[in-house]
Amino acid sequence: MKLSQEEANQYHRHLILDEVGVAGQLKLKTAKVLVIGAGGLGCPILQYLAAAGVGTLGIIDDDVVAISNLQRQILYSTDTVGQPKVDVAKKRLEAMNPHVNIIAHNTRLTRDNALEIIRKYDIVVDGSDNFATRYLVNDACVLADKPLVFGSIFKFDGQVTVFNYQNGPTYRCLYPNPPAEDTVPNCSEIGVLGVLPGIIGGLQASETLKIILGLGTVLSGTLLQIDVLSGKQLKLNFKRNPEINITELLPNYEAFCGISSSVQELTWAKVQENPIHYNLLDVRTLEEREAHHLGGLHIPLSDLSTQWNRIPISENLVVYCQSGKRSAKAIHVLKEHLKETTLYSLKGGVNATL
Repeated sequence: MKLSQEEANQYHRHLILDEVGVAGQLKLKTAKVLVIGAGGLGCPILQYLAAAGVGTLGIIDDDVVAISNLQRQILYSTDTVGQPKVDVAKKRLEAMNPHVNIIAHNTRLTRDNALEIIRKYDIVVDGSDNFATRYLVNDACVLADKPLVFGSIFKFDGQVTVFNYQNGPTYRCLYPNPPAEDTVPNCSEIGVLGVLPGIIGGLQASETLKIILGLGTVLSGTLLQIDVLSGKQLKLNFKRNPEINITELLPNYEAFCGISSSVQELTWAKVQENPIHYNLLDVRTLEEREAHHLGGLHIPLSDLSTQWNRIPISENLVVYCQSGKRSAKAIHVLKEHLKETTLYSLKGGVNATL
């Protein structure tokens, strides 16, 4: 395999690095990397890996672009709101670098498809925002023997490390058990400084390139923590736990993370059959509400525990968010207060109605 003249021109700054050169650029060209999530972390990860010339980039995400994404998800713009993220990302990345092969997986990573998808790639980069997915990705990477580049963000803080690299520690070595349900809100509930995903995602891309090129010291067994408000950085070393032995995927990662599966779901088509029969509650952010909504009362999930008494008494209440995740959480909050009301989560959220 060789580099074309166009590729040599595009990657010139790599080629003149003694540590990279043509041989290193060819390693990048033949590499296959899967990025989990095309959100705040996924956007900078994908852009830098595509720009660097990683030959095959897989993107897996089942979400669509929302107006509230634009504060930090820099692959998207107002004219792409409502479109599948993987489709928009693929188009933008191909325009950035026509020499890379972008594979869009417009689906949610599940127990049923995780191993099949992950086995097709050399490295997995996790940009997900929930614990069930993180444990699933970790376990699948262990079973498929793939290094996992991990990143997470919370308000003004971020973390980066590499799991399962050359028999190094895994996510479960660092976090054997998930936190209790709803004790760690995601950025849609608590917020995040827009630049933070760019910093952490850039570091994840850096670790990925180091693994491909065999450069530097990979953050295996080292958790890098960054506080952007103070500028402080801390490295925490951790070891592989020999007592943790992953032999198969769990039957239900949501249940493992304490997420109840008892929430009743209702499709939008079913609601429209008899709309008078159902009251609607939107638990998304104000920005999401103003961009597009399905009607009904609006109480953000972050305010629901104190404002639930604004909800009128009714026989049936359909709670909705963008994808169905927050609405399920909202129902757990409401169950103890609205004991006489039948609560439903709108299946697929607003995304399923577009």
